[in-house]
Order: sequence, then C-alpha cells, then structure tokens
Amino acid sequence: MSKNTTDNPALPNENDKAKDLAPDIEVSTGEFMTTNQGVRINDDQNSLKAGDRGPTLLEDFIMREKITHFDHERIPERIVHARGSAAHGVFKVYKSLAPYTRAGFLQDPTRETPVFVRFSTVAGSRGSTDLARDVRGFAVKFYTQEGNFDLVGNNMPVFFIQDAMKFPDLIHAVKPEPDNEIPQAASAHDTFWDFISLMPESAHMIMWAMSDRAIPRSYRMMEGFGVHTFRLVNDKNESHFVKFHWKPLLGVHSVAWDEAQNISGKDPDFHRRDLWDAIASGNFPEWELGLQIVPEADEHKFDFDLLDPTKIIPEELVPVQRVGKLTLNRNPDNFFAETEQVAFHIGHVVPGIDFTNDPLLQGRLFSYTDTQLIRLGGPNFHELPINRTIAPLHNNQRDGYGRQMINRGKSSYSPNTLGGGCPFQAKFAEGGFTSHAERIDAHKVRERSPSFRDHFSQARLFFSSQSEPEKNHIIDALRFELGKVKTVAIRERMLVILANIDNGLANEVAYGLGLSIPKELPGTVNQSIPADADPQSYESVNPEGKLARSEALSMANTVKNSIRTRKVAFLAADGFDDAAVSLVRTALEKEGAIVEIIAPKQGFILSEDQKQLEVHHSFLTGASVLYDAVYVPGGVNSVATLAAEANAVHFLNEAFKHCKPIAADEAARQVLEATYFHKKLPPDAEEDTVLREGIVVLQDLKALSDKFILAMKQHRFWEREKPRRVPA
Repeated sequence: MSKNTTDNPALPNENDKAKDLAPDIEVSTGEFMTTNQGVRINDDQNSLKAGDRGPTLLEDFIMREKITHFDHERIPERIVHARGSAAHGVFKVYKSLAPYTRAGFLQDPTRETPVFVRFSTVAGSRGSTDLARDVRGFAVKFYTQEGNFDLVGNNMPVFFIQDAMKFPDLIHAVKPEPDNEIPQAASAHDTFWDFISLMPESAHMIMWAMSDRAIPRSYRMMEGFGVHTFRLVNDKNESHFVKFHWKPLLGVHSVAWDEAQNISGKDPDFHRRDLWDAIASGNFPEWELGLQIVPEADEHKFDFDLLDPTKIIPEELVPVQRVGKLTLNRNPDNFFAETEQVAFHIGHVVPGIDFTNDPLLQGRLFSYTDTQLIRLGGPNFHELPINRTIAPLHNNQRDGYGRQMINRGKSSYSPNTLGGGCPFQAKFAEGGFTSHAERIDAHKVRERSPSFRDHFSQARLFFSSQSEPEKNHIIDALRFELGKVKTVAIRERMLVILANIDNGLANEVAYGLGLSIPKELPGTVNQSIPADADPQSYESVNPEGKLARSEALSMANTVKNSIRTRKVAFLAADGFDDAAVSLVRTALEKEGAIVEIIAPKQGFILSEDQKQLEVHHSFLTGASVLYDAVYVPGGVNSVATLAAEANAVHFLNEAFKHCKPIAADEAARQVLEATYFHKKLPPDAEEDTVLREGIVVLQDLKALSDKFILAMKQHRFWEREKPRRVPA
C-alpha cells in the first residue's frame, strides 16, 4: 500500500452529504413488506397461533422481530438539549482565511461544505414547550473533506459557570426538583436560584437568560455563539485566538414573555414548525459566520481573561469579521434517524482549529464522548448515517455495538508489517492534526486564576447596554422568576448579587418582591472556592475605566430592513372589501411576508361582490400570538361582524398588548373602536406617529400598505408596552 502524500490526498470524491446519506434512505414505492433480513411477509396483521383462538407461538419470528424493534425504538433522551429541531444545509466562506487557519473548508470560496444544524432548548425534556425561557442550543456539524467539525454553541455567548466541574450541579439545580419533578422546562424555582445565588460567576449569564434573548421569535432570528475561545492555526503553525459568531440575516428578534406563555398553550411546537415551514416553502434561513480574531501576543491586553467562558470580547474592542454564509435548505427525512441520532462533540475539530485551556471547554471534551456512548449504544455512533464523515476512514478501531464497517486484512494494530504499515500517520505538512504547542509550567492545583474573579463588570455592561424596554423586561423576568422562589433567604441573596450589577435594577426587583436589599448576609456568598481557602464573598469591581456600553448587546440595534417570512393575520368576514384584501396582500407578499385569513368560521367567506376567499383559520384555531402583525380590511358587513365578534376584538387587543404592528382601512375603524386601545389617529397620520405607535389607519390603500410594511420592519413597538398596557 502506498503512503498518501499532499499530491495524492485521501479526500472524498463527492463533497455532498445528501448523496452520502442516499443509500440509507428508504422510500416506499410499491415494494413488498419484508423482515429486517429481507424475507417477504405474507401477513403483518395476525400473530402465529395454535388455532384461531389459541395461544401465540414463540416461533413467530416475524412478531418477535416487530415487537422487539418497537420495544427498543427509543433511546435515552439527552440530559440537556433534549428538545431539538434540525435541518440540512450548506456553508461557503467568502474569501480564503489562510492567514489564520489551514482548515480546508475556510480556504476555498468555491467549495460548498454540507452541514447539519440542530437547535434546541436546554433544560426541558423532549415533550416540553419550544417557548420556555431558556438558553437555545445552536450546534453545527460541518462535513468537511478533512473530517467532521462540530461547532457546538448556544444563542448566548457566555455560560453560567467557569469550570466544567460545576456542570452537573448546574443542571441538577435547573432541572425539575427531584422530590416532585416540578417544574418542567423552567428555572423559576428554589433549587435553581439557590445555586445561582451562591455562584456570583453566573451573574453575567443571568442577565442574558433574563433578557429577551431567552425567548426568540424563531430559530431563524437568533444569534449563535461558540461560547469558548478557540484557536485558529495556519500552515506556518501560527496561532490566533478566535470567538465564533452566527449572525442571522433576518435580524435578532424575540417574543414577549406573556406571549411566549400563550404560545406554549396554542402551539408548543412553534419554533420547530416555523423552521420546518420556512424551509419547505423555500424561505431558507441564513446566517453569516463571524469571527473575532485576537493575535496570541494580545492574549493579556484585556481587563478580562480570554479563557473565562463567562466573558465576552465586546465588539467595540474586537470587531466581528463576517467571513461566510450558512444556508439551511433541506428538512430531515426522518426525525429520529437524523435529529435524534445526530451526535455533536466539541472535540470534533479539523486541522487548523484547536482548543484553549478554558476549563469549561476542557471538561466538555470528556463529557460529549461519554454521553454518546450510553445514549447511542456504544463506540460506533460515528457510523450512523447522519454522523458519518464524508472523508474516508482508516484506523485500527474494530468491533463494538452497532459496527457497520467491514474491515479486511489481518492487522488491527500499529506499527505493523502484515498490513504494509497501513494506515500511515500523516505529518503536519500532509494534513495531519497536530495539537498546537503551548508551553505549560505549573503545579497541579485545584484553583482558579485570579483573572477569573471579576463576576460583575460584564453583567453591568450587558444591563447598561439594553434599551429601556429591554431593561424593563429583565426586571419583570427577575420579579417573575424570584417571585416563584419560596425561600426568602434565596431571594435576599439574589438581591445582593443584583446590587453588585446595578443598584437601580436591584431596587426595582426588590420592590416587586416586597423586600429590601440586605446590607450584609450571613456566611459566604461565593461558594465556588475550595473548602480550605480564605473566606471570600462576592467581588465588587470598580466600573471606572471599563467599557460602559456596547451597542451590539441590545436587540434594539438589530437589522430592521425586511419583513420576509413575517406572518400577517387578515381579519375578515362575509362582506369584506375584496379590492382592499387583494391590494394589501399583494404588497405584503411582494416583500416576502406570509398572509393568512382569519374569520369567524373556516371554509370560505364571500366578498361584497360575491368572490370567494379561502379561510386559513377560524378565531378558534388561530390566535394573535402566532402572527407578527394584523390587518383589518373594510367592507360594511365584514366590519360590522368583526366589531360584534368578541374573539376578533380580543385578537386585536392581544396583538396591541404584545406591541405588534396593526393596520386597518379607514372603513374598518369601527372594529378598532371596539378595542381597549383605540386612539383616534387622523386619516393621514404623520410617519413618525405611525412608527412610534405601530398603528396604521388610512383610506389610501397604497399609502397604508407602504406604512404598514415600514412598521412591520420594526418588528415590535416595545415603547408603547409599559405606559399603555391593555387587558387582553
């Protein structure tokens, strides 16, 4: 056997994961039913019995196989990230990143790398709601020609803890309490906040988790982050630190907390349905890959530690370079075989990408393999079709549960002569993975670097960077969560933590809880220290000289230039104005919006001139929380019906409460007058008024369409939320 060289690389002939999966995809097109061994089945409806009323016979191998397979159809669900949704897609880099990395998929702008992306909630079980207040997983498997690279991240750039040793404690705390298995998919309970109140290192992450980032509008409208600091290594063996980002081209948007709770009842599959429908309709979700690159020489120039997973690199200090695009363009063929069986691993890297000494990252390198061994039945989980690399495999690993590869030859060891010395080891210049050489000279200790002890300055930066509505939402979230905590001492400890972030925030939360901020607490607050260390409490950091605000941290600054895939509810009844519906619908759909007709009954409704219009939902099956905006067309009979229809009025009240754009023909003003929020606007309202209120009422349908589209691009009008709350 000849040795591979750089002139004859062992690369796949076809860089197409869809074709790689094709032999394993079975589609019924009229074939005979068979057993798993290919034996044709004559009767799949009746078990083999001793007489038609006699006992079933043990020799019925067809029934045994069928029931045994059914009995073992479910694998252990993931401990975290159990509820997920996924899709296939492609990634292309914009230009070569050769100055920073030798990773092949980041070199060639003409190369299209297949990917499989899984989104998920973290705390809930498989059967929980999509709309829980929670971190969202954002895991990307790149099927590169050099092997699989898994970028296993979240929609928040930091984490609750600094050291992987604490991960089991964190998850035990946030999961349902062990005595009663309550609550599901929620952090609003004593055990979680008991843990958090004793771990001030969680302060920054708590700000993110209590913000609107924790309740995204859709997976398509949330950011992704690699969380850890990684290394990029080029072909000269030069290293740079890097943070990975995913930036959604539709912007970063959320839903209101009250709205999220309602959606959980109306459609707990809201996010996975949204992702599936978008791809099925050809509205492919897109993100740009962003990199924050730091030269090794600058490792210690910041006032935080690059290896601390509870810290970000503010974009004002190191801008995010957008280097490529991720597009999801195909839904899975089988949820279990792909979405459930996909195995991500932070340790799946390719030459050109390497690790740092982040203590949370280091622990995850062990945990992922250990988890897949039990969840997917053994060491051959990489052979499942969705996990298989498109690069050829050559190693001495054999046997084990679920082995599919059939290896020829006598030798399964190295070095050998019986197999011609194969498989050979690849040098660095031949594409072999070589860990970056880093000098380490230290004692074995169970300690953390003093550079990890600043727990509040970035939490303060995050809160101060939010818009006023976003700050109000964080305050409300903390009041809600801590209001569910029954132990007063836990609430008081959290108030002390919050006071170290922002005194105004702490006072607002304390007022809502009916408490005062304690001046001092008994015992030690910071429990993430060894038992024999000097007593420590929290570390209060002087904010002077630190960055006071980062525009990138506020969702208010996201891109607002499109209404593509936004769902708009048209409320109508018999006697609607067909011309109005047609004109506004055409204008919205031209901009990429999705229009659905909501009426008192399903089936069809008739316009003033007796034209039929298909109804998508009645008020019983449709709800305002499932839409991004609402429009009410004119038509005398339709307007009269809707004004008298309590469900229609509630639909509008709820849309207003959740700060959504609302439009109505001047001829439909009667419907708005039946609502709680109605405020008379002049027929030709100034544009700034429209944009401030998000309500468009005009007689000129062309002008109405234009201003409605402009309002929808803003997504929400949070400013009207606090002063003008309405019952809904």
